[in-house]
Amino acid sequence: MDAALVSLIAASAFFVGSHFAMSHPLRAPMVRVLGPTGFQGAYSLISIAAIVWMYFAFKAVDAPALPLWAGFDDVSWVAGSLFTLLGMVLLAGSFAGNPALPAPGAEDAARKEPAGVFLITRHPMMWGFSLAAIGHLIAAPTSRTLVVMSSVIMLALVGARMQDRKKETLMGDAWRQWESRTNYWPRWSRLLQVKPALWMAGLALWLLLTWLHTPAGGLPAGLWRWI
Repeated sequence: MDAALVSLIAASAFFVGSHFAMSHPLRAPMVRVLGPTGFQGAYSLISIAAIVWMYFAFKAVDAPALPLWAGFDDVSWVAGSLFTLLGMVLLAGSFAGNPALPAPGAEDAARKEPAGVFLITRHPMMWGFSLAAIGHLIAAPTSRTLVVMSSVIMLALVGARMQDRKKETLMGDAWRQWESRTNYWPRWSRLLQVKPALWMAGLALWLLLTWLHTPAGGLPAGLWRWI
Protein backbone atom coordinates (compact mmCIF):
# COMPACT_ATOMS: atom_id res chain seq x y z
CA MET A 1 0.00 0.00 0.00
CA ASP A 2 1.23 3.49 -0.84
CA ALA A 3 2.90 5.25 2.13
CA ALA A 4 0.86 8.40 1.58
CA LEU A 5 -2.37 6.41 1.73
CA VAL A 6 -1.20 4.71 4.93
CA SER A 7 -0.54 8.14 6.42
CA LEU A 8 -4.03 9.27 5.40
CA ILE A 9 -5.61 6.21 7.00
CA ALA A 10 -3.61 6.84 10.19
CA ALA A 11 -4.58 10.53 10.21
CA SER A 12 -8.25 9.69 9.69
CA ALA A 13 -8.17 7.06 12.45
CA PHE A 14 -6.53 9.59 14.79
CA PHE A 15 -9.13 12.20 13.85
CA VAL A 16 -12.04 9.88 14.69
CA GLY A 17 -10.42 8.16 17.67
CA SER A 18 -9.27 11.36 19.36
CA HIS A 19 -12.74 12.90 19.04
CA PHE A 20 -14.43 9.83 20.52
CA ALA A 21 -11.86 9.55 23.31
CA MET A 22 -11.91 13.23 24.31
CA SER A 23 -15.68 13.46 24.08
CA HIS A 24 -16.31 10.42 26.25
CA PRO A 25 -13.83 8.37 28.37
CA LEU A 26 -11.12 11.05 28.55
CA ARG A 27 -13.40 14.05 28.95
CA ALA A 28 -13.87 13.92 32.74
CA PRO A 29 -10.20 13.27 33.64
CA MET A 30 -9.03 15.95 31.19
CA VAL A 31 -11.45 18.49 32.68
CA ARG A 32 -10.23 17.62 36.19
CA VAL A 33 -6.59 18.15 35.21
CA LEU A 34 -6.93 21.07 32.78
CA GLY A 35 -10.15 22.73 33.89
CA PRO A 36 -13.04 23.47 31.48
CA THR A 37 -11.18 26.18 29.58
CA GLY A 38 -7.98 24.17 29.37
CA PHE A 39 -9.92 21.15 28.16
CA GLN A 40 -11.57 23.15 25.40
CA GLY A 41 -8.18 24.49 24.37
CA ALA A 42 -6.57 21.05 24.30
CA TYR A 43 -9.56 19.59 22.45
CA SER A 44 -9.35 22.32 19.82
CA LEU A 45 -5.58 22.02 19.35
CA ILE A 46 -5.71 18.23 18.96
CA SER A 47 -8.65 18.47 16.56
CA ILE A 48 -6.89 21.11 14.44
CA ALA A 49 -3.71 19.02 14.38
CA ALA A 50 -5.70 15.99 13.19
CA ILE A 51 -7.40 17.99 10.43
CA VAL A 52 -4.10 19.49 9.26
CA TRP A 53 -2.53 16.02 9.17
CA MET A 54 -5.49 14.68 7.19
CA TYR A 55 -5.34 17.59 4.74
CA PHE A 56 -1.67 17.19 3.89
CA ALA A 57 -1.93 13.40 3.81
CA PHE A 58 -4.90 13.70 1.45
CA LYS A 59 -2.96 16.03 -0.84
CA ALA A 60 -0.01 13.62 -0.86
CA VAL A 61 -2.09 10.70 -2.15
CA ASP A 62 -2.17 10.48 -5.93
CA ALA A 63 -5.80 10.13 -6.97
CA PRO A 64 -6.09 7.07 -9.21
CA ALA A 65 -6.79 7.58 -12.89
CA LEU A 66 -9.82 5.28 -12.61
CA PRO A 67 -12.39 5.82 -9.84
CA LEU A 68 -13.37 2.99 -7.48
CA TRP A 69 -16.85 3.08 -9.00
CA ALA A 70 -18.79 5.30 -11.41
CA GLY A 71 -18.15 8.96 -10.81
CA PHE A 72 -16.57 12.13 -12.14
CA ASP A 73 -19.30 12.62 -14.75
CA ASP A 74 -22.01 15.28 -14.81
CA VAL A 75 -24.71 12.97 -13.42
CA SER A 76 -22.53 12.00 -10.46
CA TRP A 77 -21.61 15.61 -9.79
CA VAL A 78 -25.24 16.76 -9.87
CA ALA A 79 -26.24 13.98 -7.46
CA GLY A 80 -23.30 14.69 -5.19
CA SER A 81 -24.06 18.41 -5.26
CA LEU A 82 -27.68 17.83 -4.24
CA PHE A 83 -26.63 15.66 -1.29
CA THR A 84 -24.16 18.34 -0.23
CA LEU A 85 -26.69 21.15 -0.62
CA LEU A 86 -29.18 19.31 1.59
CA GLY A 87 -26.40 18.75 4.10
CA MET A 88 -25.63 22.46 4.16
CA VAL A 89 -29.29 23.29 4.83
CA LEU A 90 -29.21 21.00 7.86
CA LEU A 91 -25.86 22.41 8.96
CA ALA A 92 -26.97 26.04 8.60
CA GLY A 93 -30.06 25.39 10.70
CA SER A 94 -28.16 23.54 13.42
CA PHE A 95 -26.52 26.60 14.98
CA ALA A 96 -29.66 28.22 16.40
CA GLY A 97 -31.59 26.66 19.29
CA ASN A 98 -29.48 23.50 19.33
CA PRO A 99 -29.40 21.97 22.84
CA ALA A 100 -26.53 19.69 21.78
CA LEU A 101 -24.15 22.66 21.54
CA PRO A 102 -22.18 23.55 24.70
CA ALA A 103 -23.80 26.93 25.19
CA PRO A 104 -25.74 28.66 27.99
CA GLY A 105 -29.43 27.84 27.94
CA ALA A 106 -28.97 24.37 26.44
CA GLU A 107 -31.36 22.75 28.91
CA ASP A 108 -34.02 25.38 28.21
CA ALA A 109 -33.61 24.74 24.49
CA ALA A 110 -34.05 21.00 25.06
CA ARG A 111 -37.40 21.61 26.77
CA LYS A 112 -38.80 23.60 23.84
CA GLU A 113 -40.80 22.21 20.97
CA PRO A 114 -38.52 21.36 18.02
CA ALA A 115 -38.62 23.68 15.04
CA GLY A 116 -36.73 24.21 11.80
CA VAL A 117 -34.30 21.45 10.90
CA PHE A 118 -34.91 19.82 14.29
CA LEU A 119 -38.27 18.71 12.91
CA ILE A 120 -36.21 16.44 10.65
CA THR A 121 -33.60 15.18 13.11
CA ARG A 122 -32.20 16.20 16.49
CA HIS A 123 -28.70 15.88 15.02
CA PRO A 124 -28.86 18.16 11.95
CA MET A 125 -25.18 19.10 12.20
CA MET A 126 -24.07 15.46 12.23
CA TRP A 127 -26.38 14.51 9.37
CA GLY A 128 -25.29 17.62 7.48
CA PHE A 129 -21.66 16.49 7.60
CA SER A 130 -22.68 12.95 6.64
CA LEU A 131 -24.73 14.04 3.62
CA ALA A 132 -21.85 16.22 2.40
CA ALA A 133 -19.51 13.24 2.80
CA ILE A 134 -21.88 11.00 0.84
CA GLY A 135 -22.02 13.67 -1.87
CA HIS A 136 -18.23 13.60 -2.13
CA LEU A 137 -18.22 9.81 -2.41
CA ILE A 138 -20.76 9.94 -5.23
CA ALA A 139 -18.99 12.67 -7.16
CA ALA A 140 -15.33 11.71 -6.66
CA PRO A 141 -15.02 8.06 -5.59
CA THR A 142 -11.25 7.69 -5.18
CA SER A 143 -9.33 5.80 -2.50
CA ARG A 144 -8.39 8.99 -0.65
CA THR A 145 -11.97 10.29 -0.75
CA LEU A 146 -13.24 6.94 0.53
CA VAL A 147 -10.88 7.05 3.52
CA VAL A 148 -11.64 10.62 4.55
CA MET A 149 -15.37 10.67 3.92
CA SER A 150 -15.94 7.29 5.56
CA SER A 151 -14.23 8.63 8.68
CA VAL A 152 -16.44 11.74 8.59
CA ILE A 153 -19.59 9.62 8.33
CA MET A 154 -18.46 7.35 11.17
CA LEU A 155 -17.55 10.25 13.42
CA ALA A 156 -20.82 12.04 12.73
CA LEU A 157 -23.36 9.22 12.94
CA VAL A 158 -21.73 7.07 15.61
CA GLY A 159 -20.80 10.24 17.47
CA ALA A 160 -24.45 11.37 17.38
CA ARG A 161 -25.53 8.15 19.10
CA MET A 162 -22.78 8.52 21.70
CA GLN A 163 -23.78 12.16 22.18
CA ASP A 164 -27.31 11.07 23.08
CA ARG A 165 -25.97 8.88 25.88
CA LYS A 166 -23.67 11.64 27.13
CA LYS A 167 -26.41 14.26 27.10
CA GLU A 168 -28.77 11.94 28.98
CA THR A 169 -26.17 11.85 31.74
CA LEU A 170 -25.34 15.56 31.68
CA MET A 171 -28.82 17.00 31.12
CA GLY A 172 -31.05 14.25 32.48
CA ASP A 173 -34.77 14.77 31.99
CA ALA A 174 -34.33 17.78 29.70
CA TRP A 175 -32.48 15.72 27.09
CA ARG A 176 -34.85 12.78 27.45
CA GLN A 177 -37.73 15.14 26.72
CA TRP A 178 -35.85 16.37 23.64
CA GLU A 179 -35.29 12.78 22.50
CA SER A 180 -38.98 11.98 22.91
CA ARG A 181 -39.94 14.84 20.56
CA THR A 182 -37.22 14.38 17.95
CA ASN A 183 -35.64 11.65 15.86
CA TYR A 184 -32.15 10.32 15.33
CA TRP A 185 -32.99 9.06 11.83
CA PRO A 186 -34.10 11.96 9.61
CA ARG A 187 -37.74 12.30 8.63
CA TRP A 188 -37.25 13.63 5.13
CA SER A 189 -40.99 14.14 4.67
CA ARG A 190 -40.64 17.17 6.97
CA LEU A 191 -38.25 18.99 4.65
CA LEU A 192 -41.11 21.08 3.34
CA GLN A 193 -41.70 22.42 6.85
CA VAL A 194 -38.28 24.07 6.88
CA LYS A 195 -38.66 27.83 6.36
CA PRO A 196 -37.35 29.42 3.13
CA ALA A 197 -34.86 31.49 5.13
CA LEU A 198 -33.06 28.32 6.21
CA TRP A 199 -32.99 27.04 2.65
CA MET A 200 -31.44 30.34 1.57
CA ALA A 201 -28.87 30.15 4.37
CA GLY A 202 -27.98 26.60 3.35
CA LEU A 203 -27.72 27.64 -0.28
CA ALA A 204 -25.41 30.53 0.61
CA LEU A 205 -23.21 28.24 2.71
CA TRP A 206 -23.14 25.67 -0.11
CA LEU A 207 -22.16 28.30 -2.69
CA LEU A 208 -19.39 29.61 -0.46
CA LEU A 209 -17.91 26.21 0.41
CA THR A 210 -18.10 24.90 -3.14
CA TRP A 211 -16.38 28.08 -4.35
CA LEU A 212 -13.61 27.49 -1.79
CA HIS A 213 -13.32 23.89 -3.01
CA THR A 214 -11.16 24.91 -5.97
CA PRO A 215 -8.36 26.65 -4.04
CA ALA A 216 -8.55 24.18 -1.13
CA GLY A 217 -9.14 20.91 -2.96
CA GLY A 218 -7.94 21.58 -6.48
CA LEU A 219 -11.24 20.68 -8.15
CA PRO A 220 -14.28 22.86 -8.89
CA ALA A 221 -17.44 21.72 -7.14
CA GLY A 222 -21.14 22.46 -7.24
CA LEU A 223 -22.24 25.02 -9.81
CA TRP A 224 -18.65 26.17 -10.22
CA ARG A 225 -17.91 23.01 -12.17
CA TRP A 226 -19.89 24.44 -15.08
CA ILE A 227 -19.15 28.16 -14.66
